[in-house]
Amino acid sequence: MKLIFVDTYYNGFLNDFRKRNPDLITKSYQQQRQYLLDACFGTSYYYSYNLKKIGHQAQDLIINDEILQRQWAKENNFKVGWSSLWVRLQTLPYVHRIIGRPEWMQKIALAQIIQYKPDIVYVQDLSALNPDTLREVKKHCKLLVGQIACSLPAVENLKEFQLILTSFPHYVNRFRSIGIKSEYFKIAFEPKILNKIGKQKKKYGVVFIGSFTYYHKEGTKLFEQVASKVPIDFWGYGAEGLRDSSIIKQRFHGSAWGIEMYRILAQSKIVINRHISAAEDNANNMRLYESTGMGAMLITDEKKNISTLFKPGKEIVTYKDESDLIKKIKFYTAHHAAREKIARAGQRRTLTEHNYHNRMRELASIINKYLS
Repeated sequence: MKLIFVDTYYNGFLNDFRKRNPDLITKSYQQQRQYLLDACFGTSYYYSYNLKKIGHQAQDLIINDEILQRQWAKENNFKVGWSSLWVRLQTLPYVHRIIGRPEWMQKIALAQIIQYKPDIVYVQDLSALNPDTLREVKKHCKLLVGQIACSLPAVENLKEFQLILTSFPHYVNRFRSIGIKSEYFKIAFEPKILNKIGKQKKKYGVVFIGSFTYYHKEGTKLFEQVASKVPIDFWGYGAEGLRDSSIIKQRFHGSAWGIEMYRILAQSKIVINRHISAAEDNANNMRLYESTGMGAMLITDEKKNISTLFKPGKEIVTYKDESDLIKKIKFYTAHHAAREKIARAGQRRTLTEHNYHNRMRELASIINKYLS
């Protein structure tokens, strides 16, 4: 089976990455892409790497990095127009859901897909390719698959996919009800990260790494209340939109992407987590696996399916509300042995069960079912 993964990276990460690596602009497409993948943002190369290990062919595309994609176009003598003000608007977060993605992004990604000749085109951002591009993609593959764990894009995009996988259990029947084939598919952790990071000292007590945007306002409000009672260190993006008096802003250390994020998690005794409203009463996000995988004790919001992923009280800790979270932070901050026992058990569960090698075996099985 031959797969190509179509992904987009957060603009904040890409801007930060380019500032830290200004000389990359002179490198080849392959070199630039490898540097990006090695930064370990999001799911990085974890899908393709583990699929290759079990005998498949796989390739990664990061289609919204304009510098990277235009380098591919240059090397392949592929002509594409330059950006205008309208095109710049199409690259902004969330705005593209209304006005679509830029033409250069669509044309280059389609050309890359056609050149690779995949059996499966696997899109990890369902709004990355416009509907007309998706229709064209289906002419050049056996199956067009999407994956989602966030609020839904336009229905016009959704209906072009022949199969949608999601870590939101409640999305499966919703997709099926509108005629879209769908399967439940969990996220995971890549153990190779531990070797990249190496052994780290626990220098932070309680941390949160994440978003503080409009879509996370309820979680932000909760953490502001909790941080007024117990010390928490914050990293992430979107904090500039908080009021100046916010305690999060006072304890905010800036962005933390990829390798840097994993290092902070490894250096933390306790990591707190919360889910966006689109998750409803289901636990699913990447922080569940990233935190436990790096050896921190996870305290996450209580969800109806959490016991199918971890054993609460033994492998992770859950909280019901603000007072419960404060109580548990105080208890596990004071009780080192109890905290470390849960952290070790959580890490063991993630490394043995919730790893990408296992997930890619599950993915291959799902895709083969729909191919046949």
